[in-house]
Amino acid sequence: MSFEPTPAYSGFQAGQAGRAYNEAAFRHFLAIDQWQAARSRRSVLLVLVSLRRTIGGSAKLTDDAAAAIFKGLGDCVREIDFVGWFREGYVAAAVLVQANKPSGDPSHLLAGRILPAIRRQLSAEQARRLRVRIVRLAGGKRN
Repeated sequence: MSFEPTPAYSGFQAGQAGRAYNEAAFRHFLAIDQWQAARSRRSVLLVLVSLRRTIGGSAKLTDDAAAAIFKGLGDCVREIDFVGWFREGYVAAAVLVQANKPSGDPSHLLAGRILPAIRRQLSAEQARRLRVRIVRLAGGKRN
């Protein structure tokens, strides 16, 4: 297994946040953020975005749909957050590091910000098939 000296990008622009990472780079940075969050007792939120097929599961995203989703995600994440492929070609994602562990569930607040940002970029048919999941991840192993 070889590593590139710089993170690999997928080629999609992600709004203000820059470019979207490919799956390998995204998962690498996700693991680092989980480890750092565990050490500092913060939480990491993972936002997963896909389009439903007509009969269950996730549809393969066209380049236009992926670019629209990454643009929507990029428009609503902060500089410390990042976007990329969770599952290349099927599931776009964003990682949002929380300053401290919130007592409640911030998912509904994030959904209220993220869903409209992505829907604005999609066609009406794609917006109907949009699926967004927000998952709070455990920080990882603690020493």
